[in-house]
Amino acid sequence: MTTGADIIAGKLFAAGCRHAFGIPGGEVLALMQALDQAGLEFVLVKHENAGGFMAEGGWHANGAPGVLLATLGPGAANAVNVVANAWQDRVPLIFLTGCVDHGEAESYTHQVFDHQQLLRPIVKASFSARSGALDVMMEKALAIALDGQPGPVHIDVPIKVAETETTEAWSKTFRSGPAALAPAAGPDLETALELFAKAERPIAIAGVDAVNENASAAISDFCRTFQVPLVTSYKGKGLLDEANPLALGGAGLSPKADNHLLPLINRSDCILLLGYDPIEMRINWRGPWAVDAPVVDVTPVLRTHGMHAVSATLRSAVTPALEHLGKARAADKPSWPDGEPARIRADLEKAFAPEPTGWGPGTVFHTLRDTLPADTVATADSGAHRILVSQIWRCPNPRGMLQSSALCTMGCAVPLAMGHRLVEGRSPVIAFVGDAGLEMCLGELSTLRDLNLPVIICVLVDTSLSLIELKQRSSQRPNVGVDFGETDFPAVAKAYGGHGVWIENATDLKAEAEAALSRDGFTLLACRIERRAYDGAF
Repeated sequence: MTTGADIIAGKLFAAGCRHAFGIPGGEVLALMQALDQAGLEFVLVKHENAGGFMAEGGWHANGAPGVLLATLGPGAANAVNVVANAWQDRVPLIFLTGCVDHGEAESYTHQVFDHQQLLRPIVKASFSARSGALDVMMEKALAIALDGQPGPVHIDVPIKVAETETTEAWSKTFRSGPAALAPAAGPDLETALELFAKAERPIAIAGVDAVNENASAAISDFCRTFQVPLVTSYKGKGLLDEANPLALGGAGLSPKADNHLLPLINRSDCILLLGYDPIEMRINWRGPWAVDAPVVDVTPVLRTHGMHAVSATLRSAVTPALEHLGKARAADKPSWPDGEPARIRADLEKAFAPEPTGWGPGTVFHTLRDTLPADTVATADSGAHRILVSQIWRCPNPRGMLQSSALCTMGCAVPLAMGHRLVEGRSPVIAFVGDAGLEMCLGELSTLRDLNLPVIICVLVDTSLSLIELKQRSSQRPNVGVDFGETDFPAVAKAYGGHGVWIENATDLKAEAEAALSRDGFTLLACRIERRAYDGAF
């Protein structure tokens, strides 16, 4: 007996999916059963938003699309935030929702609204499952989710479609997408080759598309061969090992970093944009160079953002484009003969050094980076702490720091960490979160307990929405709606079955972080910092 739900689940398994996350409802019971029988472990979460971020964490770990399951009505509505995040942050997420059958919906209104109409502005596609066309629908849904810039695809599944037996023929394999595009011959390619061949001060900026194309090895070889310094977006951190002298770190949110990096970029005579999508960047990166600047944009998709001008656009994957560029230039041609990128790197290290007082958020991040193994995967919630930790935390590989850097939503760090650790199962994982952000998803500590995941949570406790409070002061506005009381997070951790401790100095932080590495369950490090500790930090 094969049901519609069996075909949907079987196609997800064929695409490499091994987990599904969500909260059940009566309308998705057949889907849940089918997912389980197909080999996808269903992970119960406490909120659909967290389930979607856990699914994303899993995708970063194994490359398979994330799967989020929600029931009709409030279940679908609860997931809007994480679906929008997948849309802006380029995450392939298959979002399955249950719904009543079409005929029934005409005369039954309890919890019923148009899921597709709600979700269409924030998904790459939305399907309504139909018996007899489930195989082709799933092929389309998976291909669309993974093609070009990945993103979310919604599938609304009526109860009868999921539960009814079907004789539909279907393939138990998933046919992957086309091969990566190479740059086409023409004036743009000629301009790009000429610019790079003649450049004395080439620089590269790489981002999320390069990460999603797994272009790290090609970018690293290219930068080392031609001595091209690399700036990345926050999502692009680790495309080149950030211990490499050519790596200038992440950029996009820190004015302090921009003050060093943007002048250097503007002195370049060949700016290479390698899978760089400025959706992660703030206002300083709107028009960051002159309209006639020597800029080559290597992109898999049409760029319509209008954030900056370019001289040549290569519609191509990053790796084949770099192969073309590399043939145009001698490997021994000098690059930046004045050594300015090295000086900028040194200046950035000084700018983001630990606090001279011996304690503060910068010291927290430096201490944990020095203490935890090199392969530790960090996640960061939105807030002041994220801007600072993204400048300090060095990544040896891509996907070494996960965050919501396009939508910039709070409540993502802990479930991202959970999903990555659950799926990958080896690397240490630490989530950096502010006290307000952690309180948005405290219920997921019970999910951590139930899954017995050894995730480390570092919560910066200053009883304020620090980034918003800082913006209020900078615009000479009164303090309104940003301050709150202190929660006893170690006690909360204990109540949820984990280990929690207050931290107020670097020595204790180092000791507790080392102990956390050998602990079976989760550890919560509540780092109490001064109010306004981020002033001037980034």
